[in-house]
Amino acid sequence: MTSDKPAKQGGLYETVKVVVQALLIALVIRTFLFQPFNIPSGSMMDTLLIGDYLFVNKFSYGYSRYSFPFGMVPLSGRVLASEPERGDVAVFKLPSDNSTDFIKRVIGLPGDKIQVIDGVVHINGEAVQREKISDFVDTDANGQEVRIPRYVETLPNGVSYQVLDADARGFWDNTRVYEVPEGHFFMMGDNRDNSSDSRVLSYVGYVPFENFVGRASIIFFSIREGAPVWQVWRWPWDVRWNRILDTL
Repeated sequence: MTSDKPAKQGGLYETVKVVVQALLIALVIRTFLFQPFNIPSGSMMDTLLIGDYLFVNKFSYGYSRYSFPFGMVPLSGRVLASEPERGDVAVFKLPSDNSTDFIKRVIGLPGDKIQVIDGVVHINGEAVQREKISDFVDTDANGQEVRIPRYVETLPNGVSYQVLDADARGFWDNTRVYEVPEGHFFMMGDNRDNSSDSRVLSYVGYVPFENFVGRASIIFFSIREGAPVWQVWRWPWDVRWNRILDTL
């Protein structure tokens, strides 16, 4: 009489091997190719909304130690480096703690002088083109309609995007002149009155090139703010289908 114990052991080994291989493949994809990222705040409205899930292109800027989980690989600088372009939406590690992920738009390049005057961004003394368009319509916690002034900004390299400016006299609508150091970038959120970004030198400030994780590339899923993702039976009403596959 033969025992089926070796067969069971062989089956267990094959299962474990498949799981380990799948995990290794996922790790390689996440480290070197694409990393999923979800939007937890409204600082990039209305380009990105709370509940958006997107892929970050990890090879767009090359690789630094922050390309790896927990910064476990002690790289110095970047490998296969390609610098961010003005207008890119990028994920980076917060310079003040190097563990928190932020997502903002690249506004200033190394050597630039950046200033906001009456809500208009100025780059090296020249005002960025800004055109008023229809208001962004949202609802507050009480379900009341809220209308937020919305503009199209066009950077000197021709990149255009929408920004919100809720308060014409907001705290960050008039700033000092920021001089971006070499090897650093100036980042701003598209929701100008509700974004902690490079304008706050004590918190974000100028972002070192080494801190960039990757460029936001495509929204692969989007669900209404506050809606639990696991409640799949509510997806027909809660998923924002029109945002899926939007490129950035």
